[in-house]
Amino acid sequence: MDFNRPEVLAELQAAFARYEDALVHNKVDVLDELFWDSAQTVRYGVNENLYGIDAIRDFRNARSAVGLARTLQRTVITTYGDDFGTAMTEFRREGGDKLGRQSQTWCRIDGRWLVVAAHVSLLST
Repeated sequence: MDFNRPEVLAELQAAFARYEDALVHNKVDVLDELFWDSAQTVRYGVNENLYGIDAIRDFRNARSAVGLARTLQRTVITTYGDDFGTAMTEFRREGGDKLGRQSQTWCRIDGRWLVVAAHVSLLST
């Protein structure tokens, strides 16, 4: 298996950057587009466990758009073959005292990179 083939890695890095922009600017339609439209999609959040795209959509639509700005650090994106990858990053919210961690599992489905599973957690520092 090939890991981090330059052209595949660049595609996933671009998808991740698009996700990050949509997240901090509360572009719910783009976030929705980047998640697999399936009952099998899972997102574990800081205070919620979401099973299926409908639960993820409901969460996104109800979430406040205030205080979404953050700074990423130690981002590691890895591709495995042509159609599978992971994105791991740490983040800090402006004025926040906790270190956040985010992991995403991405899969190319029908030619598009989509998040099929995600996990967000916070550490006290």
